[in-house]
Amino acid sequence: MAETPDHRIKEVNLNKEMRTSFLDYAMSVIVARALPDVRDGLKPVHRRILYAMNDLGMTSDKAYKKSARIVGEVIGKYHPHGDSAVYFTMVRMAQDFSYRYMLVDGHGNFGSVDGDMAAAMRYTEARMSKISMELLRDINKDTIDYEDNYDGSEKEPVILPARFPNLLVNGSSGIAVGMATNIPTHHLGEVIDGVLALSHNPDITIRELMEHIPGPDFPTAGLIMGRSGIRRAYETGRGSITVRARVDIETKSNGKETILITELPYQVNKARLIERIAELAREKKIDGITELNDESDRSGMRIVIEVRRDISASVVVNNLYKMTALQTTFGINMLALVDNHPKVLNLKQILYHYLEHQKVVIRRRTEFDLRKAEARAHILEGLRIALDNIDAVISLIRGSKTTEIAKEGLMTKFSLSEKQSQAILDMRLQRLTGLEREKIEEEYNNLMQLINELKAILADDERILEVIREELEETKQKYSDKRRTEILTGDLVSIEDEDLIPEEEVAITLTKKGYIKRLPLSTYRSQRRGGRGIQGMSTHEDDFVEHLVATSTHDTLLFFTNTGKVYRAKGYEVPEYGRTAKGIPLINLLGIESQEQVNAVINLSEFTDDDYLFFATKHGVVKRSALSQFANIRQSGLRAVDLRENDELISVQMTDGSKKMIIATKAGQSIYFPEDNIRVMGRTAAGVRGIRLHNDDEVIGMEVLEDDQNVLVVTENGYGKQTPAEQYPLRNRGGMGVKTVSITDKNGPLVAMKTVSGDEDIMLMTIHGVLIRFEVETVSETGRSTMGVKLIRLDENEKVATVAKVPKEDEEIFDEEEENLDAQVLKTEVPDESFEDGPNSEE
Repeated sequence: MAETPDHRIKEVNLNKEMRTSFLDYAMSVIVARALPDVRDGLKPVHRRILYAMNDLGMTSDKAYKKSARIVGEVIGKYHPHGDSAVYFTMVRMAQDFSYRYMLVDGHGNFGSVDGDMAAAMRYTEARMSKISMELLRDINKDTIDYEDNYDGSEKEPVILPARFPNLLVNGSSGIAVGMATNIPTHHLGEVIDGVLALSHNPDITIRELMEHIPGPDFPTAGLIMGRSGIRRAYETGRGSITVRARVDIETKSNGKETILITELPYQVNKARLIERIAELAREKKIDGITELNDESDRSGMRIVIEVRRDISASVVVNNLYKMTALQTTFGINMLALVDNHPKVLNLKQILYHYLEHQKVVIRRRTEFDLRKAEARAHILEGLRIALDNIDAVISLIRGSKTTEIAKEGLMTKFSLSEKQSQAILDMRLQRLTGLEREKIEEEYNNLMQLINELKAILADDERILEVIREELEETKQKYSDKRRTEILTGDLVSIEDEDLIPEEEVAITLTKKGYIKRLPLSTYRSQRRGGRGIQGMSTHEDDFVEHLVATSTHDTLLFFTNTGKVYRAKGYEVPEYGRTAKGIPLINLLGIESQEQVNAVINLSEFTDDDYLFFATKHGVVKRSALSQFANIRQSGLRAVDLRENDELISVQMTDGSKKMIIATKAGQSIYFPEDNIRVMGRTAAGVRGIRLHNDDEVIGMEVLEDDQNVLVVTENGYGKQTPAEQYPLRNRGGMGVKTVSITDKNGPLVAMKTVSGDEDIMLMTIHGVLIRFEVETVSETGRSTMGVKLIRLDENEKVATVAKVPKEDEEIFDEEEENLDAQVLKTEVPDESFEDGPNSEE
């Protein structure tokens, strides 16, 4: 092997060489390939494509030319990289779903939103779009600098004049070495308004700029969810926004719902999206989709999803948001080159650098126009002198042997410059006519006015700003269109579990020993009063259902325990079980202590500032507190009321501050008083006396009673009645009250008291889980001192445990089991003594 001469070997430090080489490569990628310039918003390849097309005369008013010709021009003169890189860049500039305002006017197949590739460059044609010509306007008026191309054989622009803020308007994305940029597209008119606002007020804040530029405007439209991400990105240069597809739900005449998708988030591939939706439907990860069609055409996008009749389309949509690209996050990183250095910029800085660039462009253009005007004025001054001395000029020229002698003679005799003398020698005889003389005078006077105007612009920075404003307004009027992307405000971004669960009416049951479950309210069908009922749930021999609440899966449940604490859960968080299942221990759902027992459950759709919670305890103590104090309940619960020794919390009602309350006791006493008898107290207050109790008596219930309502009472042995509110005298709190039912061994102690309007159903459940549902209007209406009528036929050792009001069903529907049970129903013969008045216990 031949030896290498020593002079060709250079010893270097490998560590240092690697660092230097990699840094050179990194800076080359950053400056010459991946990042846009803040002034024109273009990367070198975009700038070179537009410059080459302009140089070839492929303007918007000329015929289309083959794309291959353009690519060849670019890689041959300016861009020393592969032809496919240049062509694909040009393709994106011609796609209406990639650029907000296309910079290339393509003719042929330039791809689609389905991810289809563009046709080969030999098949497609292109030319500059009208708006791209604004980026190169006045490029021949010395407005920008030029530099050598890669081999020094050509000159290429360092920057383009960019007569609109292209960096924000069309955005940019790119990955450099150790950094990346991702700038969203914006609406042209809004961005120009932002530049104009900055030109009028250099101290304008970003929040004030956002009044003109509210947020990105994507070419594929869609919905931006919330403004917080936009504000963060505009203020810091970095942030993220959530973008959703535009989805509408239509209901057909047969009741089935259809989901229509007409707009997609930016950069989402429609074909892949449809494949993903089909995959989720096929794998049953999203239930209820029966048909999926892409009906998009030239008129616009239209994806149609058919939903099964028993499925909520809103729930399907929320699942699609969570599992597919119907909702995406656009990470904003506004990184651009400022004086060839990468810098993360906020909104104001981007507009500032663009405005400064325009000041330079307008100044250089004005200086160019001034030089040109002064040069022409100089020639016209010579022509005016010649016309004023035309005979002497002609005589001098005729007497000169050569052109040079004539030129020297004119310069000497009339004090003309060389250019003026040459212009006189080049003047045609027709300029000697009177009309031509007038044209020269008019042109000269107009030029002097123009020169004065141009000098005035150069002498005053405010005049330069006025020119910029006028031309930006002109561009806005010419190219601005309607905003496509809608920005929605409010708490709309996150998709919680609640959004993925259908909203339906349910029944929540809670047993004495703390077993809870959820089941659809429709499980229980209406029966007639006096029936045996159906089995609602299985319980242990020593357990029974104590609370039954009709609620919604999206409502909030507040669980109040005997110790005065409150816990919180959503309706859908309660597990759903079959009709005969006992459910799960409540302690597994809530953070309650083992010795605590839930004595009151209410449901809320929202926490409002004007509502209150009204509390009643077993010993007759009452309290009223603002509902807002219970909006934030931690996992371990919250103290709701401070109880006295041996007392327990019995009932809680939600009020608006102007209601009337009725309290009932086990011995059949009741008291009716205005809510405002009780002042509003703090969350941990103990409360005041609501009713004075006899020995061994205790409160069993408390309700809000309206003037047009009845009071429904149910006793332990299954007797009940309803009594009009007008029969209850309105008293002050703290008294003994009046009789609400006559208690005997036959009907037993009072176990429940409810206020009813006549259009409800009543669900009554026994200690062994037998449940009956009937219309409240079937319950007899009697006086306060009667014992009532039989509501349910009870077996031996069976007792009524709890009573709940539920919405009335439209019609009686009986399943097979219920029909068998209904065959055993007997009309209750109520003995006369059932209606006899008991002893008067009114105070």
